[in-house]
Amino acid sequence: MLDSLFRLELPPAFSAMRACDSDSCETVRLSSLSFSAWSRGDLTDALRLSDAASQGHPGCTGTCIGPATIWHSSLLVRVREPVAAARSLARVEELTVGARDTEGLVAASLVCAGDLALAQGDVAAAVDAVGRGVRKARQAGLRCLLPDAHTVMALSALRQGNVSVSLEFVDQLRDDALLGRTTDRPGQYAWAAAQLLEVQGGAKSAAHFIVGIITDDQLVLELLASQPAAAAWLVRATRELGDASLAQRVAAEASGLAARNGGLRSMEAAASHARGLLEESPERLVSAGESHLDPWAGASAFEDAGNLLADLDRERDRAVEVLERAVDGYTNAGAPRDARRVVSRLRGLGVRRGRYPRYVSQDGVNTGSLTETEAAVAELVSHGFTNSQVGEHLFISGHTVAFHLKKIFRKLNVASRVELTRTWSRLSDAAAEPASPG
Repeated sequence: MLDSLFRLELPPAFSAMRACDSDSCETVRLSSLSFSAWSRGDLTDALRLSDAASQGHPGCTGTCIGPATIWHSSLLVRVREPVAAARSLARVEELTVGARDTEGLVAASLVCAGDLALAQGDVAAAVDAVGRGVRKARQAGLRCLLPDAHTVMALSALRQGNVSVSLEFVDQLRDDALLGRTTDRPGQYAWAAAQLLEVQGGAKSAAHFIVGIITDDQLVLELLASQPAAAAWLVRATRELGDASLAQRVAAEASGLAARNGGLRSMEAAASHARGLLEESPERLVSAGESHLDPWAGASAFEDAGNLLADLDRERDRAVEVLERAVDGYTNAGAPRDARRVVSRLRGLGVRRGRYPRYVSQDGVNTGSLTETEAAVAELVSHGFTNSQVGEHLFISGHTVAFHLKKIFRKLNVASRVELTRTWSRLSDAAAEPASPG
C-alpha cells in the first residue's frame, strides 16, 4: 500500500465509462491536465481545469462529460465545497436520465455522493449512498471503484465507534492494495488503516503507516490535498511517537500546499491547525476550528485548543467553553466516539453534560436488553480487548467495565469472555446475513 504512487493519465472516473476514441477530445485533454495538476498539488488549477472539462466540448464522440463531471465533483468534495459539489453531482444525475449503459456512471456518482455526505457529517447518508454505489459497481464489473467506497465505509464506522465494521473494510482495502486497485489515492487508504490501528493500540501500533505516509513525498501530498483533517492528525500522531522532525515535516507540507493554493480555505485551515499544534497555540487552534469547512476537522481543532487551555492556570472556563464546542462539533459530524472522549475530559474538569453522545455498536445486532454502553463493551471484549483497553475506548474506568461485563454475562446467559465472544459473533453474523455493502 505504501509503494510509490503510480499515476494514471486520466481521473479514475473515466474507467467507469468508456471515453470517446477521438484523439482531439477537449474534455479528455482538460480532464487529464486537471488530474496531473492535482497530482502535483496545484489544486486551484486542477479545479479550474476540471470545471472547464465538465462543461462539454464539440468533437467528443463518446460520453466523456459524465466522468469529467464526477471528477470535478470529487475535487470539490476534497476541498470541502459541499454546495458546489452537490450541484455538480446533480448534473451527473441529469446525464443518466433516459440514457443507456450508465451503470458505471451511476456507481461512481453514488460513491462520490457518499464521500460528500461523510465530509458533511451525515454518516448514515454516506453509508447508504456508498452501499448502493458498491452494488452498482459490482453489477457493472467496476471493481476499480471499490477502494474509495471501502475508505468511506471504514471511516464512517470508525467515527461512529464501530471498530469491528471499520476493521472489515480496512481488510478489504488491504485486499484492494494487493490486487493493484489503489493507484488513485493510496495515501487515504493508508490513513484509514492508520486511524483504526491508532484507535486500537495508540500511535505506536500505527507507526509503520504513519512514517510510511510522511516520508513518501507523493503519498503525503496526495493525502493532505484530499483530507483537511489529516495534517493535524499526523502531527498529533508523530508527537505521540516522539518524532518532532516528522511533525515539522507534516506542518511544512501543509503550509506549502496552502501557500501554493491561495484562497482555498480548507487548505489554509489545515495548515493553521497543524502549525497551532506545533506551537501549542490555543488561539491559533480556535481560529483553525472556526475556519475549517470540514465539521470533524473543526471539532478536532477545538478539542486540541481546549486540551491546551485546560492545562493552563486560570483558563478553566475558556477550556470548558472550547471543549463544549468540540463536543457539539463531533456530534454534528456523526462522530459519537470522539464526542465521548471530550465529554470525559469535561468530566475531569467538573462539568457534567445532560446529553451523552450515543456510541454506535453493531448495526442490526439483537442485543436483547443490553444498554448501548453494554453493547459497546460486549463488542470490544469480543475482539479481545482487556477491561482497561475497553475503558480507554469508551472513556470509562476499568472497574466500570467490569461492572457492565457482569450485567452482560447475566443478560446474554454466558459465563466467560470466551462464551461472550462466540455469542456476539453469532449475533453479528446473523445481522449481516441479509446484505453486505462491501
